[in-house]
Amino acid sequence: MADTTTKQKLLIGCAAGFSGDRTDAAAPVVQALIASGQPAVLIFETLAERTLALAQIARRADPEAGYEPLLVDLLTPVLAECLQHHIRIVSNFGAANPMAAARRIRALAQGLGTRVPRVAVVYGDDLGAPGHRAVLTQALGERMPDQAVTPIVSANAYTGAQAIADALRAGADIVVAGRVADPALALGPALAHYGWAMDDWDRLARATMAGHLLECGAQVCGGYFADPGFKDVPGMANLGYPIAEIDADGHCTLSKPPGTGGRIDERTVKEQLLYELHDPAAYLTPDVVADITQASVHAVGPDRVRLEGVRGHPRPATLKVNVCSETGWFAEGEISYAGARAEARAHLAGQVLRERMAGLATLRVDLIGVSSVFGNDASSWFDTPIGEARDVRLRVALQHRDRAVAERLVREVTAMYCCGPAGGGGVRTAVRPRLGTVSCLVPREAVHTGFAWLEESTTA
Repeated sequence: MADTTTKQKLLIGCAAGFSGDRTDAAAPVVQALIASGQPAVLIFETLAERTLALAQIARRADPEAGYEPLLVDLLTPVLAECLQHHIRIVSNFGAANPMAAARRIRALAQGLGTRVPRVAVVYGDDLGAPGHRAVLTQALGERMPDQAVTPIVSANAYTGAQAIADALRAGADIVVAGRVADPALALGPALAHYGWAMDDWDRLARATMAGHLLECGAQVCGGYFADPGFKDVPGMANLGYPIAEIDADGHCTLSKPPGTGGRIDERTVKEQLLYELHDPAAYLTPDVVADITQASVHAVGPDRVRLEGVRGHPRPATLKVNVCSETGWFAEGEISYAGARAEARAHLAGQVLRERMAGLATLRVDLIGVSSVFGNDASSWFDTPIGEARDVRLRVALQHRDRAVAERLVREVTAMYCCGPAGGGGVRTAVRPRLGTVSCLVPREAVHTGFAWLEESTTA
């Protein structure tokens, strides 16, 4: 085992928690990393479950598309400083086209007049090619999409931290990945920095949970915690994004950049620690099974919280794969009603649309401001007594394999301008492809990962 006792602690800052996050978050994080004088890595987490499928659709239209749309906006404010101060960048903003993302980053660096970065591209997560159909069919069984009816758009495995670590050890300034597990964005740099063995389960689990705290960006800094009068958070318009200091044993201390808004305390950290955790004793990741049942969370200063006591168990023998397929078309329309009897008029509009679409599709009807968040696709609330809400927005939606049916709905909503009920306005409609998702587990040995330099190509 490598001697890590003399190593400086590693700082990992996170500047995005999803595709579409704020693009001004990175600069304060980078300034804090520079000021620390410690080895540092900046991560961007920009993928969600269906982001990859949408990226694959974008790549169909343009072979140089399919990566994070905000890539340039995210990197432009900080790329030059990161390269100057040797702050490595690791992200999954490669999405469906990591190599194209890498090319765009190199072009951006050239445009900014910086030194040319060494960009590594992680591959192996994409299982969408025909050669992977057999393993997907075996894993999904009857749930395997019928290619003649619902063609597969994307199939991606949640891969681990090994390739990221290898790329950083080889001297990468920037690592661009597709679908790696979110915590791997932090575990990879920790592995590279400390040289831990891939079966050092406790250390791997601790760094994995540090990555879990970071992966949602400002969520752990009070953003998703905030509830006025109950859980107050200062400076919400200028939230700081999180920084984890990871020590040689994998324990971490969480903080945020000085002068930024938000808060980091025991409660914000505990909420994020439990976020999406199906079993506190067995949080499954591609690299390790983490156990937080004996973990401790305690404040060690203002906006500084330490996580200790995480344990690890051997990693699973399988990897999760999300398979997205085309399932038809999704249509929705909205129209507003206000003033006296607004709820009754909106209700009548919904009833008219249900009657006119009868026999074509099941229509979901929501009255935003009355019943929407707690409604359901069957609109079972619709026959309840009408109330007296005076500011109501009607929303209707359907999904159907036939685009003509989807377009019929939006025409019907638009027609309400003149067809009534009275006083409707602010119509908004949309029709877009509908994606369905099924998940499965495939044997680890069926997924072959690694990295390639931007200047090279791979057939993997």
